[in-house]
Amino acid sequence: MGLLEFLSVVFGVIYTAAWSISFYPQPLLNFRRKSASGTTVDFPLVNCLGFAAYFASNCAFFYSPLIRAQYAARYKGLTPTVQFNDIAFATHGLVLSAITASQYFYARAWGFGPNVGNRPSRFILGIFFGCLLGVVAVLFVVLGSPERDSTDEAVSSWVWLDAIYAVSYVKLVVTLIKYTPQVIVNHRNRSTKGWSILQVLLDFSGGILSIGQQGIDSYLQGDWSGITGNPVKFALGNVSMIYDLVFMAQHYVMYRGADGKPQEGDSLLRSDEERRID
Repeated sequence: MGLLEFLSVVFGVIYTAAWSISFYPQPLLNFRRKSASGTTVDFPLVNCLGFAAYFASNCAFFYSPLIRAQYAARYKGLTPTVQFNDIAFATHGLVLSAITASQYFYARAWGFGPNVGNRPSRFILGIFFGCLLGVVAVLFVVLGSPERDSTDEAVSSWVWLDAIYAVSYVKLVVTLIKYTPQVIVNHRNRSTKGWSILQVLLDFSGGILSIGQQGIDSYLQGDWSGITGNPVKFALGNVSMIYDLVFMAQHYVMYRGADGKPQEGDSLLRSDEERRID
């Protein structure tokens, strides 16, 4: 194993560890406070969908001979840059996201007090079901294609690879919007109280190393299709880091030391009438 191959493995192990550990601070903070106030269920709920899609697409890219053959046909004989640590990360993320979501939906079972952020917003529900409908639509298109099992026609026809891409893009869509509700909640409360900054720092570190690993793998292959052929993994690191920078600015600069307003934890896009009732 050369130096670059070794660095790729090291980066993969470290970023997997950093991203995996980043799932623990928030549920542990909620448990310690006996409350999820200051946060909203929108984030863990949509995260469950995203990691379910990420797990399914990674397994297909890593284990399916047909998907790998169609990928190779479309990208000049190259293999997907998905590695086993990506599957391990997706599995762990799905389990921890489900546990965190349960702290909102089953707050009484956890011994938590009431939190108006327990109900998902219409915005997040729309994204959730819209993604599912999008995947179903692509599946029907692929099922209607006579070349769906072909490798020779993978470049110009609808094949099963496109269905896997549709599933993987669910994770991309989720990543693009999943932090937005919490950014708005922090802004509305003028505080980051209840939102774990440790998970943000771990996520930021993992994003840098994830992009580094993918860049090394693509360089070793001598073709940047390793990135263009797996845009979800590349976008995960970039988009997450942008959000992380926003959270860092909110925590360390904009609302440093602020305790928050009484309505902290209010869910995104709820109507004024609902908030008055609460």
